[in-house]
Amino acid sequence: MERSQIKNTEIKFLLKGALIDKIDDKEVYMKGIDTSYNYEQYNIYKTNELFKNKK
Repeated sequence: MERSQIKNTEIKFLLKGALIDKIDDKEVYMKGIDTSYNYEQYNIYKTNELFKNKK
């Protein structure tokens, strides 16, 4: 991040490799929520457990 202010090609390369084209995929979205909560050490619930009975 510090070097991207001078030369941004490295950060662009890293970000492009991390991007996906599944922007409408509910499973990917829910995994992102789980990952975010886990990062904050709030892992009492998992999204697949919360929504499995809502079909």
